[in-house]
Amino acid sequence: MRLAAVLLLVGVWAADAEARITQLVLTRVESPTFGGREFGPVGPFEKLVGVAYGEVDPGHPLNAIIQDLELAPRNARGMVEYWTEVYIIKPVDMPRGNRMLFYNVVNRGNKGGFTTFNVGATQPANEPTDPGDGFLQHLGYTLIWSGWQPDVRAGGGRLTMSPVVARNPDGSPITGLVRQEIIVGSPTFSTGINTSRFTSPANHTTYATASLDNRTPFADGFLPTLTVRTNPEDLRVAIPNDQWTFGRCPDGVSVVPSAVDICLTGGQRFEPGRLYELIYRARDPIVMGLGYAAMRDLIAFFKHERRDDAGNPNPLWLEGERPLAVFMGSSQSGRNMRTFLHLGFNEDEAGRIVFEGAFPHIGGGRAQFNSRFSHAGRAWGHVPDADYPAYEFPFSYMPTHDPLTGQTNAILKRCLKTHTCPKIFHVATALEMWEGRQSLGLTDPLGRHDLGEPGFIRTYIMGSTQHGSATPIPGSRGGPFGDCAQQTNPNPQREAMRALWKAFTDWVRDGVPPPPSVVPRLRDGTLVPASQVRFPSIPANTYEGISRPAVRFLGVANPLPVRHYGPLFDNADESGIITVEPPQVVSTRGYTILVPQVDADGNDLAGRMSTTVLAPLGTYTGWNLGRPGRWPDHLCSLQGSFIPFARTRAERLAVGDPRPSLEERYGSHEGYVAAVRRAAEQLVQRRLLLPEDAQRLIAEAEASDVLR
Repeated sequence: MRLAAVLLLVGVWAADAEARITQLVLTRVESPTFGGREFGPVGPFEKLVGVAYGEVDPGHPLNAIIQDLELAPRNARGMVEYWTEVYIIKPVDMPRGNRMLFYNVVNRGNKGGFTTFNVGATQPANEPTDPGDGFLQHLGYTLIWSGWQPDVRAGGGRLTMSPVVARNPDGSPITGLVRQEIIVGSPTFSTGINTSRFTSPANHTTYATASLDNRTPFADGFLPTLTVRTNPEDLRVAIPNDQWTFGRCPDGVSVVPSAVDICLTGGQRFEPGRLYELIYRARDPIVMGLGYAAMRDLIAFFKHERRDDAGNPNPLWLEGERPLAVFMGSSQSGRNMRTFLHLGFNEDEAGRIVFEGAFPHIGGGRAQFNSRFSHAGRAWGHVPDADYPAYEFPFSYMPTHDPLTGQTNAILKRCLKTHTCPKIFHVATALEMWEGRQSLGLTDPLGRHDLGEPGFIRTYIMGSTQHGSATPIPGSRGGPFGDCAQQTNPNPQREAMRALWKAFTDWVRDGVPPPPSVVPRLRDGTLVPASQVRFPSIPANTYEGISRPAVRFLGVANPLPVRHYGPLFDNADESGIITVEPPQVVSTRGYTILVPQVDADGNDLAGRMSTTVLAPLGTYTGWNLGRPGRWPDHLCSLQGSFIPFARTRAERLAVGDPRPSLEERYGSHEGYVAAVRRAAEQLVQRRLLLPEDAQRLIAEAEASDVLR
């Protein structure tokens, strides 16, 4: 490692007024990184870690949509200042790379992408250490991460951003209505008010109550409430205000007042499998939407600014050309990307395109990342976070009409007007169909006809997959049951993701047409209402020595009504101020959610993009139900199911399993390997599997114990 470079390269860059990044301070330089390993003609890589300082003009038209920006503190020039942590992995010699910037949108501060695409890569405590096969490095990418979510706590390698707090024009604190859904993992007398499935006090700050006194109404008569129910659709049962308080009480008796904790004082405890809902008046909202300006302006700086005001060079500058920029994010980060595009942030302050390519992954819907008292860490689910804004019309990239609200709108409505839309690969799984309402991006809102796609958009639904593939455990090909009734789904995504990323790169950089979209459709009968799915009856079994209950198929997908959050909240932009909590359902008719039809084994007919489901060892689904005590009649959050096939005909007949056994399907180990080989060759031909990955999968099948 060139240790002297650490001192020589640590510096400060000041951008010009256009880019809005005023300083880039490097606090750590590791050159070369990865032990000096070289990646073919690209050569070695280095890490640059630091903090970017920026400022945003509240008067600029492109910033006007940021909620409460006009109420944020300003410097002497009238600008709103912020800082964001930045982490870069780049070729030491930039011209040897592919001249593309890969910005990964962090998920609750956590870096993604590195282990998504690189086989064998490791990232302990959020620190990319071993690049594995170096897939991204061999492609020549410069990887960039930065903080965008100001309520993320520092620690664990998470990337953070400054929490800019809005205040009233007279300097007094802003207060407003906030709803916190509380879900605990074990019985407790007290917990943080933001303890839930996707948020925790350890990883996220939250909005403090404006008053610790929960028994005395505010001057306008408002009094906070705490309710409990089992299922989202159940009536909320009030817990009297004399049986809870704002504070910590580990023993249920001694209370230490706290503005961000809640305590049950009536001898009760918060219990798992229950939904608690606190509605209170909070103070000091964060200007959450400022994170979009930070993302936009950081990339604009790297693409367009050669030097700073002090004459120091941009560390990613390419002489004589401008790099292309693409961004990718998974789950919350994919929703962030869709909101970024919808709100018009893919146009920088000079009117230039920011990202030439977008690759949102398992991120259907959007979210209230730009509202007052935004809950950026919240998600969507059949049970957890079911009532938070995350899936308001519009749902599709191109314009559609919504008969339930009377609106015509599109995710890309702003960039279509300014010619700043990127090329898009929208990549999702079967679970997003069942739980994430993904069909609303494929059909009209009432599910009557398939939507077409323009030439700059492709959609790929990975069939029979869950949100994130389960890790197999010894002695089985599935994951632990956890809160679910069945084993979780190990059908992998990585091989499909790698092939798609290569095709995406070739498309954005070189204009090579990508593979056609791979989606279920109404017109061929592969996209249907959940009640019409022909799922097989799979009995209880002990295949592979693991006891499983019979599969309960309820034909239930995550519904979506039209909801009203108050007159100051713009559902279409998922921005503004929420004044109605819980939200009101304003239409007796909801949107039509459709899911993939299945074959006789229960595997999806459409979207088959892995050898695992083309040469199956069992049934792989995009849904699972909760186990007893964990919402058994609802979808198990973000989890699919895996139910293996019996090894022999006698074994399946003994339990009454209608699905042919492994022995009946493949005959022998060699027959199974041949099936994997055929599947791999088919996928390679369709450019949905890389040849090198095909060889690896075939070798893994040969080394497996299937029908040994």
